[in-house]
Amino acid sequence: MSKPPLSRAGLGASTRLVHAGRDPFEQHGFVNTPIYRGSTVLYPNTDDFLHRRAKYTYGTQGTPTTNSLQTAWTELAGAAGTVLTPSGLAAVTIGLLACLKAGDHLLVVDSVYRPTRIFCDGVLKRFGVETTYYDPAVGAGIGDLMRPNTAAILTEAPGSQTFEMQDVPAIADAAHARGACVLMDNTWATPLFFPPHERGVDICIEAGTKYLSGGSDLLLGLTSANARWWPKLQATFSAFAMCAGPEDVFLGLRGLRTMALRLREHEKQALEMARWFQGRPEVAEVLHPALPDHPGHAIWQRDFSGSSGLFSIVLKPASQAAVAAMVDGLQLFGIGASWGGFESLVLPFDAATYRTATRYAPAGPSLRFHIGLEDLDDLKADLEDGFERLRATV
Repeated sequence: MSKPPLSRAGLGASTRLVHAGRDPFEQHGFVNTPIYRGSTVLYPNTDDFLHRRAKYTYGTQGTPTTNSLQTAWTELAGAAGTVLTPSGLAAVTIGLLACLKAGDHLLVVDSVYRPTRIFCDGVLKRFGVETTYYDPAVGAGIGDLMRPNTAAILTEAPGSQTFEMQDVPAIADAAHARGACVLMDNTWATPLFFPPHERGVDICIEAGTKYLSGGSDLLLGLTSANARWWPKLQATFSAFAMCAGPEDVFLGLRGLRTMALRLREHEKQALEMARWFQGRPEVAEVLHPALPDHPGHAIWQRDFSGSSGLFSIVLKPASQAAVAAMVDGLQLFGIGASWGGFESLVLPFDAATYRTATRYAPAGPSLRFHIGLEDLDDLKADLEDGFERLRATV
């Protein structure tokens, strides 16, 4: 006798992560949906083919593997639907292309992920979309920047590298009053810590490469939409056939089941390290929105239920050689541009080189950290050695 379908109403996020998007009894009792590879899908007869009477019609339009992750993520994000792309940047671009056309105006937060800025200033400009960058602190004042042809607003909270917070609900209210679509890059928080569609976001973007993976071993993007924007997102995705690889989707599904557990540990580890950095004489500022002295802490506290393992610090004035001596000698912090995996990372950056609407003028050099799952005493000891090298180098 088969079991009745599980009702997930009222279940906690961790429980839903374990059970969403899978039905073992559709897979002969095996717990996980297997990897389906393929392009051609066969139909039983001509009539079914002509009327496309099939759950799966072609490899680019989805498989049981992709459907499993899309279904689970749609439930987690509180969306009407989700599409999977081969990278986080691809998730951004498919979301933007779903709501923009030639002649439109786009507003983008000045602290946005830099590859997104490159796409807007390059491809979108070439196709007749004008982009204006705005101060992350604008809030409801975004309405003053909107034009009759402003079709979309792209938010990201906290900001990439510099961690400014945004009042997303206020921006959404102003945008919707004028008929514009609100997009958000929610990779830092994931839907576990920030439920995007509940906060007014129409199209939400996640780099599954980061916390969904947890292993630094896949490239994957997820773009979800509410009921109003889902048909346009789905149609745009189908037109591009920008589908993710089956192995990466399977790894995403595997990571999904433990994401809540890992995020809680990353949050705890990062907060302790952020407070430790605050006590260091070499550090001028710690950029972490969950710290009470962060300028956007009140917004974070109101809208978010947690924080992840990524934040930045600003050092007191130091030479490039001194920063290099500190960073290059670290044993437990790899120098890498991605994050969200089990390992700790560090990345020097200078946001002043590409900001256009705001000025980034920190007291000294900036470093972005991702705090992994290592023992914190070991991470602190490694950094203490690094700070000693920093002080010793002119």
